[in-house]
Amino acid sequence: MRKLFLVIATALVPLSAQASPVPSALPGAELRGAATFRFVGFPLYEAQLFTRSAAPLDWSEDFALELKYLRNLTENDLVEGTLRELARTGAPLPVRDQLQRCFKDVNKGDRYLAVSKGQNQIGFWLNGKRVCTLGHPQIKARFMEIFLGDNTRSQSFTRKLKGE
Repeated sequence: MRKLFLVIATALVPLSAQASPVPSALPGAELRGAATFRFVGFPLYEAQLFTRSAAPLDWSEDFALELKYLRNLTENDLVEGTLRELARTGAPLPVRDQLQRCFKDVNKGDRYLAVSKGQNQIGFWLNGKRVCTLGHPQIKARFMEIFLGDNTRSQSFTRKLKGE
């Protein structure tokens, strides 16, 4: 009976709540900080920053950022929003085609994980499944600065996310 209960309980857990790819994508990573991003008062996503041994953010080291969406968004919303933020925080980048391959529609509860691989690549996972690698010179800094840089939309969000 106990075994049957465990099988049923496991089946009821959504895939997005099951094992995170963080440990395999970034060995030694631990949660550094977390914050909820709100747009005009409405919660849009919960973010978590993972660094090796939960160390303070060091841009010269690889790290991971996970977003759990609190609203349904289309692929177009994600691509266009990312392109707008890249332009707002620096020069526009020619990465639209790559973003369209990386981003899919998200529903409330879906999770995107972005893991830097050096300065020029970011791997993306959607609900634990690897979807793509975004590659461009200095893409790590340019993309991650949207959430973790000095010119984010919310400095209080960024400080919490960095664990400060």
